[in-house]
Amino acid sequence: MAANGERGVELAELVRQLRQELKAAAAEGAEAGDALQFEVGPVEVEATVAVSREGGANGKVRFWVVEAGTDGKSARSTTQRLKLTLHPKTVAQDGTTRSPLISGDEVDGER
Repeated sequence: MAANGERGVELAELVRQLRQELKAAAAEGAEAGDALQFEVGPVEVEATVAVSREGGANGKVRFWVVEAGTDGKSARSTTQRLKLTLHPKTVAQDGTTRSPLISGDEVDGER
């Protein structure tokens, strides 16, 4: 649960979904054979996360992405501002890496 008692999204799920979106955009551009492509540079993600710890011997710390404007504290968690800078790379079978390319048409609502 997030700090305000509502169900939040785990930070790992946020990164997983971002990875899927980048992969989908890259695949769409490759299939279309677009001449104009963009190299993906650093991706910055900023989120407010609730940090909570589960009790018990095997308890673990969880990071929940929460909506801005949460009260900031609850009985067992506090919110923190977190900024991640991700550097996406594609890895070939031989282990070499390169920055992925993205191309394609603009999607409704895309900024």
